[in-house]
Order: sequence, then structure tokens, then C-alpha cells
Amino acid sequence: LPSLVEPGQKPVRPKDSGTLIVLRRQGEGLEVLMGRRARKAVFGGVFVFPGGKVDAADRSVGVASDLAPDVLTRISKDQRRARGFSVAAVRETFEETGLLLAGPADVGSTKHETWMDFAALGYVGHAITPSKRKARFNARFFFAWAEEMSGELGGSGELSDLDFFPLSEALKLPLVDVTEFMLLEVQRRHGENLAPREKYPFFSYRTDSPYIRYS
Repeated sequence: LPSLVEPGQKPVRPKDSGTLIVLRRQGEGLEVLMGRRARKAVFGGVFVFPGGKVDAADRSVGVASDLAPDVLTRISKDQRRARGFSVAAVRETFEETGLLLAGPADVGSTKHETWMDFAALGYVGHAITPSKRKARFNARFFFAWAEEMSGELGGSGELSDLDFFPLSEALKLPLVDVTEFMLLEVQRRHGENLAPREKYPFFSYRTDSPYIRYS
């Protein structure tokens, strides 16, 4: 897990990041794509969804289709910044798993080697890691269906043991609390076929304990 800041040191500003929860229907249930981070990585040794930090290019490239207007405004008043979270989620998923969620579009001028355009995503929630951690993330969680993606499961090797797990089995894996919460949120919304909601969860911390509110 991330190390703590020294006593008296100011909290680290969290970095914007995007995460994609890739789901696959299996009979009446769901399977979720997860992999294990390397021991020396942030959240090392635990299972995570693919995702990572928002790069500058993620906020400026052209996209095939946009997030729903209410999701854009929920994430940020700055639409470029809001869009960057979802683009980063798709780009990082492609890099880490080999699976691509994309459609035809003009990406415009970008120097990012692996950036690709993307299709519309569903929204799951928002989380910020604790203020006492040296590595902090302002993370937005999206979901997409595996059937809408192309490519072969593999990726860069950043995630080991990469596979689709039934939700019930995924919850038994070594997880950090926010990953467990987002899995439970998907499980709760499964009965609604993950339809859009008026309120979404914000997972944060108060006095080092998880604090969740819906808004």
C-alpha cells in the first residue's frame, strides 16, 4: 500500500485518474476484469481494475462519442477535464489489458504513442485516496461491457493474473477498500442493469476511516 507522509507534512494533492470496470455477462451473473499490481507499484500486490493517471493529451484528443451531459457536469464544470478522466480510463485499459473500447474518430494532434479514441461509457463512482498517503488519486470509475471491446487479453504486463472473475469470486481477492466498494456498487446496480442514476457514490476518508456519500 502507499506509504504515509511524514508528520507535519502537507497532504499531497491527488492526481486525476481514470479507471475502467470491464464487465462480462455470464448467465444471470456478471464477471469483472481484474489484475494484480506488481509488489513495488502503488497498491502493489492487490487486485485492481485497469486504469491510471490522466495525461495532458487525454484532455485534448478528439473522441468518437461523448459522455452523457449529466455525467460530464457531475465530474467537472470544465468539460475538457471531465472528458480526460474517461479517455485516460480507456487508454490505460488498452495499455494494461490489450482490450480497446473505440470507434471511428479524428483524434486530432497528439504526441501520445498509445492514445486511441473511445465510445460512450457508463459511470460508477468517484473516490479520493486518504490525505496521509504519499501517492494520492482523484479517481473516477467508469464501466463498459467486454462485448463492446476489441483486441486480445494481454497488455503491457503491468497487471499479472489478468482475467475475468465472477463478482462473488472477485470480492474474495486481495483488494483495497475502494476497489471492494466499487465491486459492491456494481453488484448492487446489477439488478437495474447498471442503468444511469440520479445519485452516485463518492468514496473518501474522514479521520482515516472510509466515508461514503451519494449525491
